[in-house]
Amino acid sequence: MSAQNARPAYETGRGRLCPTCGWPADDCHCSSRGEQRLPARISCVLRLEKKGRGGKSVTVVAGLPRNQVFLAQLAAELKRACGTGGTAAEETVEIQGDQRERLRPLLVAKGFAVRG
Repeated sequence: MSAQNARPAYETGRGRLCPTCGWPADDCHCSSRGEQRLPARISCVLRLEKKGRGGKSVTVVAGLPRNQVFLAQLAAELKRACGTGGTAAEETVEIQGDQRERLRPLLVAKGFAVRG
C-alpha cells in the first residue's frame, strides 16, 4: 500500500475516523447514516432546556426520525403555530420559549405518541 492511498484510522485531535469517508466517527457523512424512513407511528419526547443557552428556555421535541425534509416541515409548522422562532437539528426540533403545553396537542393531533 502506497503512502498516497493510506488513510489514518485515528487522529489525536479528532478521535476515531470513519473508514469510508474519513470524517470523525461522531460526524460521519456516509450514506449509511443518512435519512431514515418515517415509521407508521412516530413517538417523541417534549422537554424544556435552559442549560448552555444564556438563561433562555427552549422547548425541544426529541426522538424524531433522522429525515431532514420531515424535520424542516415539522419545525416550520410548529414555529408557525406557536408564533416563535426555532430550528430543526439532527433528530430534534427546537422551539424558542416554554411551548410544551401548546405543542403537546398539536403533536397528538398529528398522530404522534408524546412523552414528557
